[in-house]
Order: sequence, then structure tokens, then C-alpha cells
Amino acid sequence: MSFSFASLKPEDKPVLIASGFVLVILLVGTVYTMATQGSAPLLSPNYLLQQLQTGSFLGIVAAGMMMVILLGHIDLSIPWTVAAAAMMATTVGGDMALPTGIAVGITVGLVNGLGVAYLRIPSMIFTLGVDSVLRGLMVWHTGGFAPQDQATPIMRFLAADKILGIPVAIFVWVAVSLVIVLILGRTAFGRAVYATGNREGAAYLSGIRTRWVIVGAFVISSVCAAMAGILLAGYSTKAYQGMGNAYLLPAIAAVVIGGTRILGGQGRYAGTVVGVTLIVLLNSVLSIMQMPEAGRQVIYGCVIVGMLLVYGRGNKVVS
Repeated sequence: MSFSFASLKPEDKPVLIASGFVLVILLVGTVYTMATQGSAPLLSPNYLLQQLQTGSFLGIVAAGMMMVILLGHIDLSIPWTVAAAAMMATTVGGDMALPTGIAVGITVGLVNGLGVAYLRIPSMIFTLGVDSVLRGLMVWHTGGFAPQDQATPIMRFLAADKILGIPVAIFVWVAVSLVIVLILGRTAFGRAVYATGNREGAAYLSGIRTRWVIVGAFVISSVCAAMAGILLAGYSTKAYQGMGNAYLLPAIAAVVIGGTRILGGQGRYAGTVVGVTLIVLLNSVLSIMQMPEAGRQVIYGCVIVGMLLVYGRGNKVVS
């Protein structure tokens, strides 16, 4: 039985391409470490689990971001949603830490969703404004200084502890992934997300409450960002200003690299997982190579652009 790349479904091709890039990154990193160190830490189970542990924070953010991008929108409030949820969770502390962090995510998601769906303000502009408001609120809350509150034991357990040698954070990422997969593949809401992303007007005329679909997607995005903030605070043992800044562009890149169409309506969650893995391993290999920050940014951007060009070229050939 012969294999043909052209016979693949459009949503399967970017997953396969991204998986190929992951293997190339592993191969390059392994050859480099064998040549310079005489060992291959990238192939060590403990090292891979450590990378997946830190990558789980990005993976959770990307899971929520995918829901919004499937609608053809974008959520730029992610950085300070992460920080605000972490800061408020550590401030409240105790048994209410986790519910408080999640409540921050729900509130931000509702504000974003209502603004985009009902006020019809472009999501890029509205969510960027919300991000600025959150930043101002958190600076006011802390007085401009680093928060002195510490993460609670449950936050540290979820982010840093292990079960059977596997970091609990990975289990959290898996749980979030299962929920996203079930939503997209097994629920009417998931089908409505794809329909609305393909053509919102047609979805509305077919009876889909598109405005509430948009609100729901933004709530999921913000809740995922809040969960990542809670975990990140537990991993760092405390919250700090700007802790979410490093997750916005990589989350968008992971979703798009994984094949989710930036204009909405098409994408598979498996592709997002592969995209996150690619970005995490790429950063890891560049760190092992002790690449200067300028070089990292150049290589990081070239890999992303190169892969998107390969994917785009494949789509043109098929069409």
C-alpha cells in the first residue's frame, strides 16, 4: 500500500510536516551534543520529561488560543491574563487560590467575548486594550513592586511535583487537551466553532448563536491562560509582573505551525500539540548550543517562516 503526500487530508499535512521538523531538531541537537559533549541528553527520558514539564505551560495557553484562532480572531490579552490570575491566586491563597485564578480567567474571557461579539470591535484591538487594563490593575494592586505572596502548596504540587516519575504539570496539560479534543470533536459547540470560523454569516443564518460561540471561545482561551498562570506561579513559587509576556507569540506560532488556519475554520488539536513540542525542543537545542539571544531569534523566526512556506507551497500544489 503506497503512501502519497497529496492524498492526505489538508488538515493532516501540517501535522506531518511539523512532526518532520521535530525529528530534524532532535537529530541536529543529538549530533551537536554527541560531537561536543560525548552524550545525547535530548534522548534522555528525564530530560524530555523536564522539557515537556516546562512546555506544558505553553501547551495549555496554546490550547485556549486555538479555540479563538479557529474563529478567525486573536487574543492578545494572554500575557496579563496569565500574570493577573497568578497574582490574584497567590494573594488570596489557601483553598480559594485556584478558584480565584480561574475566576479571573472567566471574567477576562467574558469581557473579551462580549466586546468582540456584541460591540463588534476587532479582537486584536479589543483584547490588546484589555491586556493594558489588566496590566494597570496589577501594577496598582502591587504598588509597582514585585508581589511578596508565595504560591500555595497545591499550586506547587500541580506545577513541580511528580507522580510515578512524571511531572504533574504534564497530566494537567493532558487533561486540558482531552477537554479541548472532546469539545471540538464531540459537541455541538465544537461544530459551531468550525462553522462560525468558516463563515460567520452563513452559520448565523443556519441557526447557530454565533455571538455566544465567540464568547465561549474567548472564555476558554482566558481560562486556559489563567490555568497556565497558576501553574507557572507554582513552578516559580511566586507570581511576578510580566510572567506571561513570553507566551503570547509562541502560543500563536504553535497553533499556526500546527495547521490551524489563521483566518479560522480549519485546524486539528493534534497539530497544536506538535507545534508546541517543536517550539519547546527548538528552544532547548538553541540553549544547549549556547546560542546568543540575537541568533536564537533569527533561527527561531526562520524555522517558523520556513515551515509555513513549506505548508503554504503544499496547499498551492494541491489546489
